[in-house]
Amino acid sequence: MTFSDQTAQSIDKLHQLIDAADQIIIGKKEVTRLTIVAMLAGGHVLFEDIPGVGKTLLIRTIAKCLDADFSRIQFTPDLIPSDIIGYTVPHAEKALVDFRKGPIFNQLLLADEINRTSPRTQAAMLEAMSEKQVTVDGMTYNLPEPFFVLATQNPIEYEGTYPLPEAQLDRFLFQLSLGYPTADQEVTMLSSPDQQKAAEQLEPVMTLDEFLSLKDAVQHVYVEERLLHYIISLATLTREHSAIRLGVSPRGNQYFLSAARANALIEGRDFVTPQDILTVLKPVYRHRLLFENDLSKTEIDTFIDDLADNLVVPTIRGKRPWD
Repeated sequence: MTFSDQTAQSIDKLHQLIDAADQIIIGKKEVTRLTIVAMLAGGHVLFEDIPGVGKTLLIRTIAKCLDADFSRIQFTPDLIPSDIIGYTVPHAEKALVDFRKGPIFNQLLLADEINRTSPRTQAAMLEAMSEKQVTVDGMTYNLPEPFFVLATQNPIEYEGTYPLPEAQLDRFLFQLSLGYPTADQEVTMLSSPDQQKAAEQLEPVMTLDEFLSLKDAVQHVYVEERLLHYIISLATLTREHSAIRLGVSPRGNQYFLSAARANALIEGRDFVTPQDILTVLKPVYRHRLLFENDLSKTEIDTFIDDLADNLVVPTIRGKRPWD
């Protein structure tokens, strides 16, 4: 491993963060880990679940552990764009205006029940997620660095929900789901002290600067050319499959590669393996594949598994394949 001692120590802190969150969100350690992977890759995360399984608590816990500026927007049918991005008001001098920032101007934004608001308001999020800026009355304002959207949505069959636009869906790196806890996990939850209070009492595990250094290191994780071809071949299968109306885009492949690199880094490696690609495959693909017929979440995951089975998984040479 060629990481510096400082980088290795920061990776250890990431695992401490994941362990700390596991004490609050019982039994969902892998979901927390994948959320951190997405953030290391510079991506946003969409959580789709029924209400009450801990999505909001998980996001608050991550923000607390990173000591990040945090805000929450509850998306409702009557929400308008200015409620999110802000608005201008006349200045004392007539030629000037003052800009009042909206809650989107934070490093970590919890967009709660994002699919309960209208398409017009959804569109206000698109520029922020893709360009990390907002435009109000012809003026552009940069969002903080870093800027992550961790959004929750109810299943689309729930009353009062709107399907997210395809362009906005593509800006989410991962789609994740916590799901119901097991019986044993739920017993532990009921036996534990108040989880909300425990989350508030958490101390930051690492600084945001340390996290940003790891985020920069992700782009230096080595990827063999044959793995690049493997990622492209997977995407090609989605574009040519008769059951799929819209496959994975080139931008989706770029996100895919960043996620595989981030997964390698969090595992303490400075090179990507085929397992890194397979680990992030479903979270990257779930919301990007538009099917001719409606499929359940379980059916989509099974479809992705079957898709991957059509390709031979590449092998790499040794621990450091480029040596």
